Amino acid sequence: MNKILCSLAGLSLLLLSCTPEKGPKEVPAYALEDFLASTSYSGGNFSPDKKKILVSTNETGIFNAAMIDIASGQQVALTASDSNSIFVVAYFPKDERFLFSSDQGGNELNHLYVQDEKGEVTDLTPGEKLKAGFAGWAEDKRSFFVMSNERDPRFMDVYEYMVHDYSRSMFFQNDSAYNIGAISPDKTWIALGLTRGNAKSDMFLHHRPRGITDKIHEDAGDVQYRPQTFSKDGMYLYYLSDRDDEFQYLERMNMESREKEKVYEEEWDLTYAAYSPKGSYMLVGVNEDAQSRVRVFDAATMEKVDIKGLPDGNITGLGFADDETQYLCRVGAGNRPGDIFYGDGTSAARALTQSLNKNIDPENLVAGEVKRFDSFDGVEIPGILYMPHQASEANKVPAVVWVHGGPGGQSRIGYNWNIQYLVNSGYAVYAINNRGSSGYGKTFYHLDDRNHGKDDLDDCVESKKMLVATGKVNPDQIAILGGSYGGFMTLAALTFRPEAFDAGVDLFGISNWWRTVNSIPPWWESFRKYLEQEMGDFNDSAYFKSISPIFHYDNITRPLMVLQGANDPRVLKVESDEIVEAVKAKGIPCEYVVFDDEGHGFVKKENQKVAWKGIKAFLDQYVKKEAPKETAALP
Repeated sequence: MNKILCSLAGLSLLLLSCTPEKGPKEVPAYALEDFLASTSYSGGNFSPDKKKILVSTNETGIFNAAMIDIASGQQVALTASDSNSIFVVAYFPKDERFLFSSDQGGNELNHLYVQDEKGEVTDLTPGEKLKAGFAGWAEDKRSFFVMSNERDPRFMDVYEYMVHDYSRSMFFQNDSAYNIGAISPDKTWIALGLTRGNAKSDMFLHHRPRGITDKIHEDAGDVQYRPQTFSKDGMYLYYLSDRDDEFQYLERMNMESREKEKVYEEEWDLTYAAYSPKGSYMLVGVNEDAQSRVRVFDAATMEKVDIKGLPDGNITGLGFADDETQYLCRVGAGNRPGDIFYGDGTSAARALTQSLNKNIDPENLVAGEVKRFDSFDGVEIPGILYMPHQASEANKVPAVVWVHGGPGGQSRIGYNWNIQYLVNSGYAVYAINNRGSSGYGKTFYHLDDRNHGKDDLDDCVESKKMLVATGKVNPDQIAILGGSYGGFMTLAALTFRPEAFDAGVDLFGISNWWRTVNSIPPWWESFRKYLEQEMGDFNDSAYFKSISPIFHYDNITRPLMVLQGANDPRVLKVESDEIVEAVKAKGIPCEYVVFDDEGHGFVKKENQKVAWKGIKAFLDQYVKKEAPKETAALP
C-alpha cells in the first residue's frame, strides 16, 4: 500500500559528495518531545471524486485513518483507535468506503477491514490466529482480492470478494508456499513465485480455468525471479530477474509465444514495476546507492517521461488518480520527513501535509551522506554517516554504529527521527551497510551467508577506524546499536568482540539462534528455505549455538541495554529475558525495557518516548561517561 518509491528530481549523490564541507556550527538541542511532535503519514489514495485523499497518520500518538481535503488541506480523522495501529489500504472505487489493515498489539496477525460511510467497521477476515492482506482490485473494480492463511497457517490462499456485499469465493488455493505475484486483467492467469533459497526463486504461471501450474523458465542455477504485473491487454507478464547479472532488471514475457525480452536495467537493483491506473505510464523502482528512486516511462514506448509540476527536492513517492490527470508525490530528505504533495500537471505541486514539527528547523538537522571504507580484508563497505553540526577536531563527539535489521536488510538515506534525535544530542551515527546487506549486487549480498556474527561483525568493528579518521569522533566513546538482526549484531559485538565498543543497545535482537530458527511463525513457510540457506542447516544445533550470544554471555564486559515488545512473533520475548538475566547475574550494568502492547518494533509515540529517552540516558552514562541525571523518587 505504500510501495511506490521514486526520485524524479533532487541532488544526486555525486553532487552531495562534492559539496564543500561546512565548518562546525552550534545548533539548538531539541527535546525528544519536539521530534515526537512531528507527524508521520503513510498511504495516500484518491477518493472516487478526486477531492480527498486517504492516509494513515500518527498525529494522535498511534496510527489512525484520516481524510485530507485537497482544496483546503483540512484533515479529518476517520478512526480513533487508541490501542492497535490502523494502516489504510484504499478507498473503494465508486464510494467512500475504505479498506484498512490492523493487527493486535503488534502480533503481525493482520486482518483486513472495511469502514463504510457511516463509520461502521466490518472485519472481512474474521477468525483466530490468521493473517490476511489486500492483493489488489479486479480490473473491472467489481471485486477485489484478499490473501489469507486461514485454511492452512503455512500458505496464503487468494479469495475474491465482491464489492457490493463482501461475499467471497476461493480464487486460488495455495498448496506449495507460492508467493502471489500478479493476477491478469481477465483473471485467467496468476503469476507465482516460489522461494528456493536466498539466491534462487522460481516463477510459475497458474491457468485458473484448467487448474494447471507451469514453471516458465529453465534456469537450474541461482537465479531470482519476481513477478510484478501483467500488461493491461494481458499480452505480457513483467518480472524482475538477476539472471546473468549482479543486479535485478526488468524483463517481460509474451504470454502467447513465451518469448522473453529485457525491458530496462540500471547499475542498481530494480525493486518493482507497476502500471499507472489506465496503463499510460510504467513506474519502475530503483535502489540507487541506498536511496529509493522511481523512473516514469511511457508504457507503450518505454521512453522516460517528465511529469509536469513536480516539486524540487527528493521525491520518494508517486501515484496517480484513476483518470491519471492528478497525482500525489512524497517529498522529503534525510533531514526532513516526507510530505505529501498534490499536482494536476498544470502548475507546481503543493504540499497537503506539514510533517516536521514547526519548532524544528531542518537546517539544524543532518541530511546524512554516503560514506565508504575498506574493511579488514579490503572489501569496500558502504554506509550513511550523520555527523553533528558542532563536531570538529577541536570538539570530538561520541559515536554510534547503527546496524540495520535483516539478515539482508539495508539502511537508506531518508528521514529517521531516532537517528536525528541522537545526532542533535551530539552523537555521530554511522548506519553501516555491512557485507550481506541488500542493494549492492548479489556478490556483496551473499558475502555473509552462513557466516553471521563473524566477517559482517568485523565490518562493524572496522568502521570505528573510519569514524576516528574523520578527526571528529572520540575513539574512546563509540557504541553499537541495532534492532532485530541488528540487535543480534549488538549482542554478538559485546559477546565475541567484547572490547570493541563501549556499550551496546539491543532492540529485540536474537540471543539464541537455535530457538529462533525452530520457532519461525507458520506464515513464514515460504521464507524458511531462504533463511536456512542464509543462516545454516536448521538441524545443526552445534553451529547455531556457536554463534548465539546466550551461550557465550560470560564474555560480556560492557554495559548493555535491551528493549523488547512482549507480542513480538519474530524475536520472542524469552530471547531478551534470558540474555538480560545472564548479564545481570554477572554484575554487568544492564537495563531492560519491555512494552506489553508492542511487537517487532515500537509504533506508539508514548512507548517511543520511553524507549528513546532511556536509550539516550544510557548512552550518556556509559558512552559519554556523564553522571546519570537525578530523577524524582517514585511515589
